[in-house]
This record gives sequence, structure tokens and C-alpha cells, in this order.
Amino acid sequence: MKTKRRNIYGVITCICSLLLAAIFVFSGFAKAVDPIGGGIKIGEYLAVAGINLLGHNSALVALSVAESTVEFLLGVHLLLGIRRKITSVATLLLMVFMTAVTAYMAHTNAVSDCGCFGEAVHLSNEATFVKNIILLAASVVVVVCPTRYKIFIRKDYRWLAQLYSLLFILTVSLYSIHYLPIVDYRPYRVGQNIPEAMNVPDDAPAPVFETTYLLEKDGKRKTFKLDNYPDSTWKFVDSKTRMIKAGYTPEITDFAIFTESGKDDVTDKVIHDNNYAFWLVFPRMENADNGVIDAIVDLYDYCHRYGYNLYGFTASDTLDISKWLHATGMSIPFYKADDVLLKTMVRSNPGLILVKSGVILNKWGKNSLPDEEQLTSNLEKLSLTYGKKSYGVKDTLKYPAVFFIPLIILIFADVLRTKGKEKGRKTKKAGLTKYTMRKKIVAWNWKMNKNLQEGVALAKEINEVCKADKPNCGVIICTPFIHLASVANILDQNVVTLGAENCADKEKGAYTGEVSAEMVKSTGAQYVILGHSERRQYYGETAEILKEKVQLALKNGLKVIFCCGETLDERKADKQNEVVKAELEGSVFNLSKEEWKNIVLAYEPIWAIGTGETATAEQAEEMLAYIRSIVAAKYDSATADDTTILYGGSCKPSNAAELFSKPDIDGGLIGGASLKASDFKGIIDAWKK
Repeated sequence: MKTKRRNIYGVITCICSLLLAAIFVFSGFAKAVDPIGGGIKIGEYLAVAGINLLGHNSALVALSVAESTVEFLLGVHLLLGIRRKITSVATLLLMVFMTAVTAYMAHTNAVSDCGCFGEAVHLSNEATFVKNIILLAASVVVVVCPTRYKIFIRKDYRWLAQLYSLLFILTVSLYSIHYLPIVDYRPYRVGQNIPEAMNVPDDAPAPVFETTYLLEKDGKRKTFKLDNYPDSTWKFVDSKTRMIKAGYTPEITDFAIFTESGKDDVTDKVIHDNNYAFWLVFPRMENADNGVIDAIVDLYDYCHRYGYNLYGFTASDTLDISKWLHATGMSIPFYKADDVLLKTMVRSNPGLILVKSGVILNKWGKNSLPDEEQLTSNLEKLSLTYGKKSYGVKDTLKYPAVFFIPLIILIFADVLRTKGKEKGRKTKKAGLTKYTMRKKIVAWNWKMNKNLQEGVALAKEINEVCKADKPNCGVIICTPFIHLASVANILDQNVVTLGAENCADKEKGAYTGEVSAEMVKSTGAQYVILGHSERRQYYGETAEILKEKVQLALKNGLKVIFCCGETLDERKADKQNEVVKAELEGSVFNLSKEEWKNIVLAYEPIWAIGTGETATAEQAEEMLAYIRSIVAAKYDSATADDTTILYGGSCKPSNAAELFSKPDIDGGLIGGASLKASDFKGIIDAWKK
């Protein structure tokens, strides 16, 4: 039942992590394609908080790039299972902050659109708040159970996935800043028919409003609607009108162009021009990039040569317009428009739009304006007449799809590498190629359980089970010292090997109660467990003590099962690698390569011993792969490949097969499940699956 419940929790956690990943990846990308628009939205939020940065465009754009990058990378980390604990906490903190912000916005409506998905998807503040509540709940689940969602890429390739993701999203952002958004979600995109987008059909539904009236009678106030309005004995106090159903809203509602004086509306004139027309857009001429004057002069000359109209649109005043015209020597007719409209039309200052009969044919940013080498013929003969349409769901998805292809290849390469480890390694020796396969072991640690008679009976049962159905792995029974001699007499050590749970750090002498390595060996035992966390915790065994024990055990012909692992606090602090490395360096990395052949390592996360909690197969595999890597760094890759590394920590029949399927997990050091022959049989049978 407990296992089933944990599986359900795992599924829920995976769903929550994938939901968060999908939202963050999409949100980060949608913002990255339009950093300038994102900066404008951030400026609006900051203005509500009393921080005015609307005139500091560079700072706002930098904040926008940072926001999109963080969201995108969080999404990738959640998707691939990279640094799950840190990622889950960061996600929760972000969602707490964003939920608080959107709660305020839903209450005040200080900013009309949240900007959560850039210009790709527009949500009301109320809808955004509901969305964030759902995501906040999902992030809580992921924080509570960070180790239950799947790891798709191992540590060896993790840095490559992170670097690639960072470079991808920064490239998208910087490209969109330097040129124009690679995906244009705004109403003034290439291909848009402005008059049609402004039109309201005759049969379009009108908005529905509801008015409520607050009335008073005999000192009591009551609210009424029009259909139940009372008689004249009630006194009017107040009324409120709200829209209960939105009507049809055209895609473009803000397009309005005026003469330079601002008196005459010329909107119809500019959108119904049947000739080609270039719109030179300056949201603010005083802030425009004057380094593109030469390109504008080329365009000006080109329009005069072929008879095309060139209009200037700006929100700047007449004086700024006159200064610019005087400085450039051009006579371009300038019209007035709202600067928000102009910034929406083209994310550049200046920007250029090619229009015919109200249809947008192409757009250019200040860094991509056509020059005289491109303007060599009439527009019908030039490829620049029709720009690339890039908007909508297909265009939104194709870029993330391109992003994921290298990631999928990387994951596939990781899988192949992992499977390759399962088949063993090829090493060359004496000019011959041979295959090496490290030994698979299930070792049983009875701890301080079973009296002599019970222990002998259990050992007898295990021995008979193994003789009747020979295991596909090595089987070691590690018993308390009083059992060793008796159990040795009944075991067929060709099938089941005997081991001890401990030995002393002294060779012999006046050490009452201690059992030396020589004594252990004399009973018929072949293995001894050293470094177990319970010995470290309860009996203060240090690295130096364990170093001495290991040396004495090897000296007396015993093979050593050496344990290492971290506490829960150390894992939460992401220190598990350095803890395990320090334990190995302090006690066994002094051994020669020849001595190392008699070492079996056992990783036992202390937080999973006797608690019912188990490290996920991915967690265990990740740590054992790391241990193998530091063995390789200490000795060599061949030695690391030949080293048997076990997992210890609430391994049982229900999870053994999954754990043992991992390429770096060579078996288990079993505690609680070692006290029943049926559990024992279930675990060793995992090697047969």
C-alpha cells in the first residue's frame, strides 16, 4: 500500500513538474522574442510600485532579457530534472512572488494585461491570478517531493544542456533586439490587413452591461436591478454599471494617424493608399538612432526615383520634426500618432514598414534597413517586397521544436552511453581485447537482530533457497559475530558467502569486547562491512579509525564492503558529492590498485536507512555514477569499471528491479529486508528480470 501511494505521489509530482516546465519554457520564449515589449511591460509594473524607469529603455530591456532567461532555464531544469531541489525551491519562490503581484493587479487592475506570455497570449488579471494559483500549488508539490520527478539527463551531460539552453534563449533575445522579433504576435505583423482588422461586422455581438442601484428606505439600504426596481418610496443613493458580457472587439482598435498639427485625421488616407508606401516610424525622434541616416537617405532617393510614397510617423513635437528634417535635408511628410501605437507597430526607433492598400508587406528594424544595393529596381521585381510572416501557433512552436532537437540527441546519447556501461567495458591488455564485467552482489546486513538459534535457522533457509534456485548474482550474508562460526558450518559458500558486520581497529591485545579482523577470518567469513553510517553515528568511527580497520581487514584476507553516504541535511544543501568524496578519500583512497581489487563500495543515503524512504533509481544511479567517476580519477577508468558499487537504503522486492536496472548499480546492501527469506528471494530475483 505504501509503495502504491508513493507511486501515485510520483505520478502527481511528474505531472506538476511537466506542467510548470511547459509554462515556463513557453513563457520564457514568448518574452525572449520581444524583449523591448517585455521591457515596456516591466516599466508599467514598476510604475505601479512607484519606480519610474519608463525613460530608461536599456535598463528595462535588460530586465526583460533577464526575466525571460530565468523563466526559460527554470523550465528546462524542471523538464530535464536538473538540480531538482534547487530548481523546485527557485520555482516556488518565483510563483509566490508572481501570485502576490497578480493578486494585487486583479484587485486594482492597475495594469490591464499581465504580460505573462508576452504578446503571444493575453490574459485578464483575474485569469492570470487563477493560473498562478494553480502553478503555485504545482510548485508546492514539486518542492515537497523534488526527488520524485524524473531525471532525463545525467550529471555528465548536465552542464552541456544548461549551456546550450542559456545560449539559445540569449541568442533569441539578442537577435530580436538587434533586428525585429523573430515571431511577431502583434496586430501590426507582416501580412496584416489593417482596414479589415479595424472593421466591426454588422452582425457582431454588442457588449452587455448590467446596472445595479443602491436605494434607501426607513434607514435601510438595498441593492436592486432594473427588472425589480421598487416604487418611489425608495430613495436613490448610488448606481454601478459593469460589463457582464464582452462584445466583439476588432483586432486593431488604436490605429489613428493625424496631421503634424494634430487637428486633422488622415488615417483613411494612409491605409487606403493603393500605391506602395513606406512608413518611417519614429516613436520618439529625440531618442532615435541617427546612425542610420544614410540608409534613410537611400530610401528617400529610391522613393523619388520610382514614385513611391514615404511617410514619417512620430509622437514627437513639431520642433523635433523640424530639427530632424533640417539636419537630413529631406522633405518627408510627417504625421502624428501615439507613441504606444508606434512602439507596437515596430519594435525599433526608427523602424520601417512597407504597406500597400493597408496591407503590411514587410518590416525592418534600424539595423536591417534596405540600402542602395538592395533598392535597385521597382518593388515588383525585388524580393524585399514581401517579408516573412512569422506569427501564430505554428511559428511559435517551430523555434522551441528546433531548440529541443539537440537536447533530444543529447539525451539519446546519454541513454546509449548508459546502456553501453551495462554491457561491460572493453579493455586492452597484452595486445588482446577482453570484456570485463564487474560482479553483481546482494549483501545482507542483519544488524543487531536474531539470536543464535534464529540466525542459524534463517541462514539454513536462505542457503536451501539459493541451492534450489541458483541466483544470478553473488549472495553475501553478513551476521553478528556470535553467528559467524555456526552459520559458516551450514552455508555452501559456493552459493552463499559469509561476512561480518564489523571488526576492530586493533590487531590484538587488551581491548575487551572487540573482535579483530583475524578473529573474523578464522570463523570462515570472507567479507566484512566497514564504514556503516550507524557505526559512524553511534560509535564515533572517524575516517582515521576506518582507514585502520580497512588495512587490518585486507591484511587478514578479508574483502571489505565499504559504506559511504550523506545525511538528509547534507543532501538538502546539495553537499552529497563532497561528503561521499571526503569519506572515500579519508579511508580507502590510500589503497594501491592491487588492494583495491578487494574493495566493494556501498552507497547508503543515511536519510533512507530504516526510514521507509528510498532514493529514486535516478538519484541512486546519479550518485553511483559520480562515485565511479572519482574512483576513475583516483586510479583509472578500467579500475572504476571493475569496481562493484552497491546501493543501500530501504531496498526491497518492490523496488529492487528498478534500482538494479541502472548501469552503475551493481546490487544492494540490504538491511531490514534481510530478515525474511521471502524478501531475500524477491530481491535476488530482481537480477533475473
